[in-house]
Amino acid sequence: MTEEELHITLNSGRISKPQIDVLVQQLEKESQLAQILFKEVLLEDKEGTFNASWTFDHLMRKKLTYLLPFFEDFVNRLSELKTESCIRPIAHVCEMVCEAYFKKKDEVFTQNITDGQLEKIMTSCFDWLIGPMNMAPKVFSMTSLYYLGLKFDWVHPELKQILEDSYATGTTGYKNRAKKTLDKLAKLGV
Repeated sequence: MTEEELHITLNSGRISKPQIDVLVQQLEKESQLAQILFKEVLLEDKEGTFNASWTFDHLMRKKLTYLLPFFEDFVNRLSELKTESCIRPIAHVCEMVCEAYFKKKDEVFTQNITDGQLEKIMTSCFDWLIGPMNMAPKVFSMTSLYYLGLKFDWVHPELKQILEDSYATGTTGYKNRAKKTLDKLAKLGV
């Protein structure tokens, strides 16, 4: 698949889940297109569509390591995202990165991601958590922040305060994840 073919596919109407699956299978064979796909996400964010961001999320579920060659660009661009249709899948990718780094301790991630890059994820996750988002980006963000707090000790008390302050007004799903996160923080003595 060429860069132009990818652009045409992503911009020729809404893509169904089965079409996403086929596209991801093609992209799995061509790691160099992952960065092009991320650039399409950034373009979509300005247009308010979400084919590229949905595809990017699904590709990262299969091949998260494809993110590493352009990880610096990825983290530098997080703060630019404005539309929730793009933020939601990107917040999920951030959660997957944090899980690979902290939970799985995957050396490919622990050896190639800097503290500065983790801090950029942290900043965006706090913004998404306290911003006027729907539940999904907030849920992904609180999980990422929980993991990031294992490295940056000031994060857990801040996260705890935000969750306690927002719990009463959250949706059922938000309350469920917030309670689980608060329980984990309590076990750590926060």
